[in-house]
Amino acid sequence: MLGTDRNNSLRILGVDPGLIITGYGLIDVVSGEPVLVEAGVIRAPTKLPLEQRLATVYSGIEEVLKDFEPGAMAIEEVYTHYERPRVAVIMGHARGVICLAASLNQVPVFSYASTHIKGALTGNGRASKEQVQRMVQLRLNLKTAPASLDVTDALAAALCHLVRADGSAKIPPSERERPRAKSEERRTNP
Repeated sequence: MLGTDRNNSLRILGVDPGLIITGYGLIDVVSGEPVLVEAGVIRAPTKLPLEQRLATVYSGIEEVLKDFEPGAMAIEEVYTHYERPRVAVIMGHARGVICLAASLNQVPVFSYASTHIKGALTGNGRASKEQVQRMVQLRLNLKTAPASLDVTDALAAALCHLVRADGSAKIPPSERERPRAKSEERRTNP
């Protein structure tokens, strides 16, 4: 199914990758409706060197994956204007450790362009942040919209996966449970 957990219920983790703030949001589907499970941010202090910020993002996402055992991860694709290619490279680092954590925890990752995420929620791929925030609030039946745009974007990615997932997202649990590599197979020296 679209990322079923071991109890055969749908649980999706949405992630908004960042090197300073990474937003995450978990939703379950109950009687066909999305329900908020948990949402928050992982903060990596800017004073830390790049490798330590990446380690903070990795360990934070890994903790969420282990605590909540989602069946799928939805993540926004890296996008930046061509005038700022360095931003794409930097964001690629964060996205890479997030995808690594998912892979090591056997959680399939589904990437969506920001226009697809906005379109899935609002019907308009060019919707404003405020429109997306309002739709997340409505779709999850929240009293108030998430205060953090990083959380909003993560929840929007999870909701997009729910809306946009097709046959390619329907991975049976048996195929997700791939055996881990044995230590002998990882050696590079004889």
